[in-house]
Amino acid sequence: MTSLAVLREELGLYPAPRLADGQPAWTLHDPVKNQFFQLDWPSFEILSRWHLRQPAEIAAAVSQDTTLTLAEADVLRLQDFLKQNQLLQPSAGQARELAARLQRQRGSVWTWLLHHYLFFRVPLLRADRLLGWLAPRLSALFSRRFLGLTLIVGLLGLAGVLRNAEAYAGTLVDLFSWQGLAAYGMTLAAVKLAHELSHGLMAKRFGCRVPTMGVALMVLWPVAYTDTTEVWKLPRARQRLAVAGAGIGAELVIAAWATAAWLWLPEGGLKTAAFLLSSTTWISTLLVNASPFMRFDGYFLLSDAVNMPNLHARAFALARWQLREMLFSLGEPAPEAFSRRKTLALVAFAWGTWLYRLGLFLGVALLVYHFFIKAVGIALFGIELVWFIAAPVASELKAWWARRDRIHPRRGLLLALPLLALVLLFVLPLPGRVTGMGLLQPAEQLTLYAPAGARVTALPHRHGDEVRQGEPLFAIESPALQLRALQAQARAASVQGLAAASAFDAQQRRDWQLAAEQMQATQAEARTVSADAQRYAPTAPFAGRFYDLDPDLHVGDWVAQNEVLGRLVATGPRQVITYADEQEVRRLSVGDEGLFIVDALRGPALQLKVRSIERDAARTLNEKLLASPLGGQLPVRQQGEVFYPETALYRVTLDVAGGNDEPEQSWRGLVSIHARAEPMVKRIARHVLSVFWREAGF
Repeated sequence: MTSLAVLREELGLYPAPRLADGQPAWTLHDPVKNQFFQLDWPSFEILSRWHLRQPAEIAAAVSQDTTLTLAEADVLRLQDFLKQNQLLQPSAGQARELAARLQRQRGSVWTWLLHHYLFFRVPLLRADRLLGWLAPRLSALFSRRFLGLTLIVGLLGLAGVLRNAEAYAGTLVDLFSWQGLAAYGMTLAAVKLAHELSHGLMAKRFGCRVPTMGVALMVLWPVAYTDTTEVWKLPRARQRLAVAGAGIGAELVIAAWATAAWLWLPEGGLKTAAFLLSSTTWISTLLVNASPFMRFDGYFLLSDAVNMPNLHARAFALARWQLREMLFSLGEPAPEAFSRRKTLALVAFAWGTWLYRLGLFLGVALLVYHFFIKAVGIALFGIELVWFIAAPVASELKAWWARRDRIHPRRGLLLALPLLALVLLFVLPLPGRVTGMGLLQPAEQLTLYAPAGARVTALPHRHGDEVRQGEPLFAIESPALQLRALQAQARAASVQGLAAASAFDAQQRRDWQLAAEQMQATQAEARTVSADAQRYAPTAPFAGRFYDLDPDLHVGDWVAQNEVLGRLVATGPRQVITYADEQEVRRLSVGDEGLFIVDALRGPALQLKVRSIERDAARTLNEKLLASPLGGQLPVRQQGEVFYPETALYRVTLDVAGGNDEPEQSWRGLVSIHARAEPMVKRIARHVLSVFWREAGF
């Protein structure tokens, strides 16, 4: 039988905290890669007898010397683990295999760029000597007396903030400026420096080496780090917890003293600095560092508290296994054996982490998209979605496909049918609807506005009266217009007198051309006065009803310019005006049927038919009730009394089928129009391409 390979001589073995089931554990250290591996009791006993070199002899020796019962296969499995992690001395024939493995680890240039874009470290300081000098000099900060005093100060500070919550919140609002954001940034950097120093100092107190401190860039976002990998050498779980929680503890200490200082200090720069330290540390600690869903301090604290190294990976593996068992009943053994309660807790933790990361990665992708050049931002946005979201899903689907031979046909069919229905939902051209807000109004109406400097001389109609076409609506006089008319008449008479005198005077005959031009100007002025006079005596251009007359308006009253005097509403059919965006308008055609439901369900639903669709986007929004500032749904930009649509909107006019009731006012409501059938994937693709084209600046 082939002998076992020889262990590397530089490996270290250290006692570790007991495992969750009570068995002793050890930590195997690879100093070349600075990696640590947790070993259970059987693995330790096998390694202790590795010098025997024969799997069968090692298994027999362990079974004889201990209460464990091992087989040769257990020894071979451990050898595979050691070989996989390069913990064995390479043999003469392994050079080609090791070179191929190194090449796979390095990957291509694009893989290297992708990994270093997503995450890479920049060591800035060899901190071990500095921390070794600082640790004994700052030992008082780690004493129980100081921590107890800090707890009392923190409680007093929180109580004071609760009593002065309005002033505290007001200070936060006052710092929402470029200068305030810069101050927050510098404060956060200082707090994170103290955070990382606390990790290093606590590790040095327990005798661990801290080789480097620096900055890690996660998707080009700087995050400070301290290399405290050697804490895995510590034999007690409490020591590891102390190192993992030192950063959060330091930030909470800073927050406690800064909160109290904000209460006690007088107004000025020191009080502002205390507020910055207080608010920044509370927020950064509770929202970022304490989260167990990312590999920050909260994760390592939870991992050490439950004594489960690699908590994320183990929970994810268990959740994937349970998902496959629920869907396919494969009968595969669980990755690890836990109690039912612990299994459910780990699965719930895995799903919570996945959902948290989904939201976080989408947010990071959006930030990358918005803060980079548009074309570059779109590319990086795509990388984020593919790497963090699409790639894990594709990996799990690949695992399902690899197990297809073991999936029962009925189970596969039960899963395939919903997936097929989902695919068909995206691919098949399904009839749809275009919905939006619309305005029900008469097909024809006229609003009357008062001209400048006018006085009412007659009110032939009252609110609700029927008006025939050609009937006068108002009678108004204007002294200014009357003066203009008299002046025009006087000028006309003067010019006519000059023309009559030219028959008897030679000098007047020589000025005849000038007199003719003056006559034409006078006639033009008379026509202008006559046209303006019609505004003071408007007549009905169509038959209808008269509405919105001010009941306090009487004959002889003066009216202001542009004051609404009334509204003439034509008798006959009504219409609905709505707007569709550039994606929806493609699916509409003249003759399409629809439905209108008035807001607050006033009255029955009205049947509609599309009469016309504007070919050009509306430059202004005439139906102001549809604008968002007035309670509508259309986003607009307001300048004075004019509304300008924020996006390309096309005006759609629909006739109301049946019923000729003319409403006294316009009604806002919901419009739903039967649209042309189109695959959902086509609409999505068109929308994505249009957004890409617009944002890329093409």
